[in-house]
Order: sequence, then structure tokens, then C-alpha cells
Amino acid sequence: RPPQQSQLQALRFWVEEAFINYNGGVLRFTEFRRSGWTFEDIQQPSGEGNVLCKVSWASANLWTLQLAVGPVALTSLLVANVLSKIANPSDERYTELAITLALMVGVLECAMGLLRLGWIIRFISHAVISGFTTASAIVIALSQAKYFLGYDIVGSSKIIPLVESVISGISKFSWPPFFMGSMILAIMLTMKHLGKVNKYLRFVRAAGPLTGVVLGTAIVKIFHPSAITVVGEIPQGFPKFSVPKAFDQFTSLIPTAFLITGVAILESVGIAKALAAKNGYDLDSNQELFGLGVANIAGSFFSAYPTTGSFSRSAVNHESGAKTGFAGIITGIIIGCALLFLTPLFEEIPQCALAAIVISAVMGLVDYEEAIMLWRVDKKDFTLWIITFASTLLFGIEIGVLVGVGVSLAFVIHESANPRIAVLGRLPGTTIYRNTQQYPEAYTYNGIVVVRVDAPIYFANTSYIKDRLREYESNLDGIMRRGPEVEQVHFVIIEMSPVTYIDSSAVQALKDLYHEYKSRGIQIVIANPNRDVLLTLTKASLVDLIGKEWYFVRVHDAVQVCLQQVQGQAEKLKSPDSFLDGKRSFFQRLSRRKEDLPKIDLEIGVPSTLISSSSDNHLEEPLLPGRT
Repeated sequence: RPPQQSQLQALRFWVEEAFINYNGGVLRFTEFRRSGWTFEDIQQPSGEGNVLCKVSWASANLWTLQLAVGPVALTSLLVANVLSKIANPSDERYTELAITLALMVGVLECAMGLLRLGWIIRFISHAVISGFTTASAIVIALSQAKYFLGYDIVGSSKIIPLVESVISGISKFSWPPFFMGSMILAIMLTMKHLGKVNKYLRFVRAAGPLTGVVLGTAIVKIFHPSAITVVGEIPQGFPKFSVPKAFDQFTSLIPTAFLITGVAILESVGIAKALAAKNGYDLDSNQELFGLGVANIAGSFFSAYPTTGSFSRSAVNHESGAKTGFAGIITGIIIGCALLFLTPLFEEIPQCALAAIVISAVMGLVDYEEAIMLWRVDKKDFTLWIITFASTLLFGIEIGVLVGVGVSLAFVIHESANPRIAVLGRLPGTTIYRNTQQYPEAYTYNGIVVVRVDAPIYFANTSYIKDRLREYESNLDGIMRRGPEVEQVHFVIIEMSPVTYIDSSAVQALKDLYHEYKSRGIQIVIANPNRDVLLTLTKASLVDLIGKEWYFVRVHDAVQVCLQQVQGQAEKLKSPDSFLDGKRSFFQRLSRRKEDLPKIDLEIGVPSTLISSSSDNHLEEPLLPGRT
């Protein structure tokens, strides 16, 4: 249980959050029960809430601890974008579709949570989400411009039609809403900045939207400007229980339902995990997803549209000292009381003030700092960010997301099909083998190539791996070499500790590679495969084909045995009968007893008598018992 002071801070947050949400545009959503939504009504920023979605919030808090659930800008934009193409925002049909979409999203989230399928969304990179969110924030801000400019603009999620509409109607520009909206926006941004730089003025930042609404309402009541539109009459009371019924558009809503579910996983689960890490408790992401699903299903029966976890509300919730989901329940109760008794106070709220709140909130979604960081850290992710950002602005939300996800998956497939393969060398004075590019001082031995495959081996990357192995066999320029002077490679040691999986195509590729090497007098050696990989190789008879004696626990063991064989080959070539001995196959020469071969000082690569037989027994550690 949190300390008493934290409880008081949490209560203060609940009260501030409730009234800020209510004053910052909540009641615009209640209006849809009477006359339907408008395009901008659905585009609520993450800082604002929806009283109808407080049912969802309370339901979600039965499963979540600190995640604040409600309407967010990205989800709202997705909902508005798809519904505006199906129905007129002023029609009751528009409302029914939004409620049905909430039910669909809830069912999808519950199903994915129960089936533990949350891992699927991991294939969408953070760069895609950042680029998409930034572009969406710009579209949201432009969609609110009509309340500042005083004339209607086209409702679109594409940047070009919005800009053209703004420019074409400039002759209808009106100064009063522009002046009022700009003034309220400047005040809110100033208060937000003060609350951000000074922790003792955090309440100033939270009170920004409330201040804007109160100031705008006061101006309207005092001066009654005819050029400024207001919210109008708002019905009192809770939304009644009703069953979603707009299922005739089920197929057209499916893509958006999946997209919103993906956003819920990325944002909500990510936020919940971050809060769990800060507070030291375990989190089941699938349970969080199930909780969000229950919230959306319950909300759909009380006229709510899709909701998800809010980063800003969750962060403020956490900073205020709230430790459990009871914070969301209290907030919902306060909002409910306001809906029952305070709705007449908000009939004179100017639309330009609400638009200023929206713009102030979405400005924080413009994540240009992420783009700068990606440019410094990873040009590939920066390219992905730019592609997603540009495609979302130019072609709309659905196309932008599809393009971003498609390019992200293409990058993943490319990385998987072209894994990193490193040539390993021995660090001087040790028995450790590391990447020669990372450690230039590491050296290799003549006649032996040690490579490490840093990925699972499967059908998509077998050809690439085979090509790289052939390349390393013939070209190891720039790497220090030691050991006997031989003209060709006799051993290729494959270090398989990073290989977590190998499929049948990879097994066949290794068989082909073995026969190819055998025809050229090269032996494949396997070092440190894990249990599953070794079991697959055994079932495929590849262990018997290569030979059990060529499987080792450590790379160093494999190198020692191979180096002894290479040294023996070099000695035989120098002997008088090397011409006759050369007629025998290389593998016949390898079958000679080890005691007939000279001992090798593995550090300097020359014959030595300083290595004891007990040392050899320790170093030469086969993975499998040899044949009897």
C-alpha cells in the first residue's frame, strides 16, 4: 500500500484528471448520442478523455495496475478515417459503426490475449510507430485548422488535400476565432512548459486545458462573438445500455480493427511494461491485452468507441503516486458526477478552444527527436522512419501503416536471410576464439578456417551461408596466420553455439557442402552445437556422415586436433616418400594414429615436446564418443 502522502497526491491527480478530461473535450463525445459525431470530434488527443469510455477504463483496471485507459489520438484518428468513408459523421449510422468497431477490437484483443499471440506485433519496429505517430499528429493538427480559420476544410487523412483545402478557402478567413484559438494555445503551451521544467508546478501543466476552456467560455459569455462557434446543448445523464448492431459493415471494419489492436499492443503493453519495471513487479502482457479487450467489449455496450492505454495519462498517474487501478475507477466516478450535474456549464465552450487543446496535445506526438537519434544510431531505422512518415502523410493512414509494416518486415527477412557469419581467430595467450574483425590481434592457423554462424540456419539463408563459407575458404586476406605452411584449406570448423535452430533444408545443405568439401580434400568439423541442433543432425544421419570424432565441445579442442593433422600433412610433404604418400587420399592420411603425429604448440604453431599427454587429453574433448 502506498504511503498516505502518495494517496493524497493520487487523489489530487484523479480530481485534476477528471475535470481536465471533462472540460477538455469530453462532452463533445456525449453529443454524438443526440446528433452524431463530426470528423474532428473523433480526433481526441491522448491528453483528453471520453466519459463514455470511463466504463472501459474501469473495466480495464480490473486487470491492469497502473495503465490509464481511454481515448488516444492515434486510435481516434484511425476510427475517424475509416468511418468517414462509410457514413456521414452527422448520421446516427456513424455512431453505430464506431460502437460496433469497439466491440470488434475488444473481441480481437481478448482472443489474442487468451491465445497468447501478443508476440506477433513485435515485428513492427519502433521506428514505424514513431514515424506513423508523427505524421498522424500533423494530420490531426491540420484537421483542427478550420476552427482557427473560421471556415470548413475537407475531411481527409492525407496532407495534400488538407493543405489545398486550407489554401483554397483563405478568402473566408475570420480573425476572431484565429485570435482566440491562438491566445488559448499560447497559454496552454506556456503552462505545459512551466509544468515540465519545474516539478513543483506540475499542477500548472495539468490545469492548462481547464484554463483554456474556462478562459474561452468566459470570453464567449461576456462578448458573445458571432464568428465563434460553440459546443451547444449537451444532454445530461449516463449513456444507456445498448447492443452494437451495425454488423452489415463487418468486413469493411476488419482492417481497422486489426490495426487498432496492433496499436493497443504496441502502446499499451509497452507502457505497462515500462511502469512494471519502474515499480518492480511482474507483468503478463497477454493478460494486459485481455484486460484491454474486456474494456472495449464492456464499453461497446455503453456507446463507447475503441480505447487503449494512454502514455501521458499513465505517466501522470504514476508520477502522482497512484499505485493501483483504483485511480481509474475514481476518475470514472468523478467524470460520471460531472456528466450528471455539470453539463449546462459547458454549453458555451468555443470550438476554437477545444481545437487548441487538441493541437497542444498532438504537438507532443511529433517525435522529430527520434528521427535525429535514428540518424545518428542506425541509418536503416532512420530510412524506415522516413518511409513510414512520408507514406502516411501522402497516402493516408492505412497505406502508411501497411507500407511501414511491409518495409519493416522486409528488413527483418533480409537480416534473417543474410545472417552475420564471422571468421574466428585465437586471441594471443588464450584459448579463446573471437571475430577477427572485432579483434584484429586475433590470428588463424594455415589450413584451418573457423567460422561462426550467428543465426538459426533454415531454408531462407542456406544458400547465403554456403556462399560465404566458400568465400572464406579462398579469401582470408588481412588476417594474421600461424602454423605450418600449407597451400590449401584442409579443415572448416563451424562454431554453432549461436545456432538455435536448424531445419531440413539446412541439413541437406550441410550434406551437399560435406560432399563438395570431401571431393576437394576438406573436412567439416562441428563445434558446440546445442542439444536441439545436435538431435536434428543425429536424426538426419549427418553425425555419422561427418563422423562423430569431428564433433567437439569447444572450438579450441577442434582446432588442436585439426592443427595436429595439418602439421602431420606438412611433415609428410617434406619427407622423401612424400611423392608416393601423396597418392593416397587425404582422409586415408588422417586415419593414422595420433601418437604417430607430432605434438603442436598451439600458441606459436610449431612442433614442441613441452605439451604433456595429460594436457592433450584435457584439450581434445570430443562432443560425441568416437567410433569403436
